[in-house]
Amino acid sequence: MKQQENMRKFFLLTIIVIAAMLASCAGGKVKYRIGVSQCSDDIWRDKQNAELRMDAYFHDNVELKFAAAYDSDERQVQQIDSLMNDGIDLLIVAPNQVQTISPAIDRAYDKGIPVIVFERKTSSQKYTAFISADNYEMGRVMGEYIVSRLHGRGTVLEIKGLEGSSPAIERHNGFMDAIKDAPGIKVVGSLQGDWTEPTAYESTKQWLLNNKDVRVDLVFGANDRTAMGARKALANSKLYTLNSTLYCGIDGLPGENGGIQLVRDSLLDASYIYPTHGDQIIELAVNILEGKPYKKETMLMSALVTRDNAKVLLMQSEELMRQADRLDLLHDKADNYLHELDVQRVVNWLAIGVIILLLVAIVLFYLNHLSKVNIRRERVVNNLWNLGSTESTELTENTEKTTAIADIPEEGQKTETEPLFITRFREVVERRMTNSELSVEDLAADMNLSRVQLYRKVKALTGSSPVELLRIARLNRAYQMLLTTDKNVSEVAYDVGFSAPAYFTKCFKDEFGRVPGEVRKSS
Repeated sequence: MKQQENMRKFFLLTIIVIAAMLASCAGGKVKYRIGVSQCSDDIWRDKQNAELRMDAYFHDNVELKFAAAYDSDERQVQQIDSLMNDGIDLLIVAPNQVQTISPAIDRAYDKGIPVIVFERKTSSQKYTAFISADNYEMGRVMGEYIVSRLHGRGTVLEIKGLEGSSPAIERHNGFMDAIKDAPGIKVVGSLQGDWTEPTAYESTKQWLLNNKDVRVDLVFGANDRTAMGARKALANSKLYTLNSTLYCGIDGLPGENGGIQLVRDSLLDASYIYPTHGDQIIELAVNILEGKPYKKETMLMSALVTRDNAKVLLMQSEELMRQADRLDLLHDKADNYLHELDVQRVVNWLAIGVIILLLVAIVLFYLNHLSKVNIRRERVVNNLWNLGSTESTELTENTEKTTAIADIPEEGQKTETEPLFITRFREVVERRMTNSELSVEDLAADMNLSRVQLYRKVKALTGSSPVELLRIARLNRAYQMLLTTDKNVSEVAYDVGFSAPAYFTKCFKDEFGRVPGEVRKSS
């Protein structure tokens, strides 16, 4: 009995040691969980999110969690509350509107979570830091440019941004202040937009129907997309020739169809760079979390884009984007390698732990068996004390037979090869599903089988063909990526091995009863 008690203590100590080893594997720097609440989802925010992720690479103790409200106040409030409940250490937020999002931001601040408000303002003073470009100054400089471009005389149609958002309010106010001293400049219409091209197109189209006799010399859009929406509406109205009106916007994004390219190609007459600077936002967040000095108010630099400088600016930005893409690729490779290394380390420790536990279990079983034998022998001795010699001999022989029988191991059951086969097949599929040209022949080759052998084996065990299982595996991974990443539908389709997003969407709807976009909006 004493031996058993000692082995139980040894068994518990072994478990504690293994747990400590596994904990040391998972150790490292303190992880800061930063929640990013974007009011919308567009190319400007895509660029900013990419910059946030890129700079987070340089801080291996930072984990980002993104949420996009798609211009919905209610959704953004829910997302901010959800981020708080997830245990974030800091909140980065671009409020959809000045008034409506403030209560949610206040709740985070009152809970002790540092808050960085960026790009858009809140009506509350409960924030840790604010970082943005000067939207009023953008509107004012663009207004001065428009006065100069029209030589002090002409008509302007304005397309404003989302009602109630601070950039829309400030850009409008700056523009109006700039032209108030130019009596020759007349604003013939100030239409309400929401930052999107389709809304600007419809608003302008309706305005043209009601103002056929009004001539528009220049359109000022609160951003480049609204300016382009108005351009399409005027071009389709047949009231204006293609180049009879000038168009100016704000954002000045690099890349294809960005504001800088639109100015270079003379689709826009001018734009204004609205800097994203996700790198500065991350640096500010880390300084706050680590208790380093930081500025409560940070205004980012920006610049006017015209045909005189658009070509040079575009070349510079494209080079920066290429370098960023290469860094992103290198980081992904390094991250995958380190992840595999960590996984292997954990697997090794688990294997050691399992071996130790098996050894302990074997020792315990053996000692328990010896204990039972000793108990039986003690009983035999006691019985022998009270029995005659003949009976003693018979009892001893019976006990020895009983002990010998107990020592014979039971016959082992046959190994279940079918589950092992399916596990191996699943591993092959998961490893190679990203290859859009993956065939059943490829899978069969990896399994050291012919195509016919693989088909028959998988069909017999699962009732489905290898092709069906491959498609289901791809769709399941795509579903998880839509829920857990900010990649668009096309990117997800290619990442899981579909060669055409349209076919991916069809298969996804057949499998889950809804299109990928609905999954993304519900996440």
